[in-house]
Amino acid sequence: MALGATIHTFDVQLADVDRGVYEDVTLRVARHPSETAANMVMRVLAYCLEFEEGIAFSEGISSTDEPAVLVRDLTGAVTAWIEVGAPDADRLHHGSKLAARTVVYTHREPAKLLASWAGKRIHRADELVLRSFDAGFVDGAVAAVERRNTLTVSVTEGQLYLELNGATLSSAVQEHRIE
Repeated sequence: MALGATIHTFDVQLADVDRGVYEDVTLRVARHPSETAANMVMRVLAYCLEFEEGIAFSEGISSTDEPAVLVRDLTGAVTAWIEVGAPDADRLHHGSKLAARTVVYTHREPAKLLASWAGKRIHRADELVLRSFDAGFVDGAVAAVERRNTLTVSVTEGQLYLELNGATLSSAVQEHRIE
């Protein structure tokens, strides 16, 4: 018998002072058995840090032609292609041709990821943004995740403050560009 996805619920209070976004949202996140907890946490963080009207999770690993998170306008057109982890250059090329904005959130080593994209064809590569966090930040969040979660996300002056089920974490949101 095949294992199904595990559903995690996140009651989120979001206060992104840098962007002027203040929202309370409830996220139901399906974690496929083959998905790591770190990848799921990254999807939730990417959703929160990119929150705007029209944002949604894609169908996950079962959808190979969509990113982890995307934003659509009222016409259904993709306006933001938001990847998580270590997508390859071809995937980013495809996404950046579809959307006005392409962002990648990673819990991996950013320098290695940037090196893997160097010299590869990526549409509007100079506009692509790679974001990462301090060492240990994602692992700390993973350790605090339960099936039902209370999450407070605060961003101010490029610093991310997280309270997840009583655990308090913080990290700079580091931004990297392809050179």
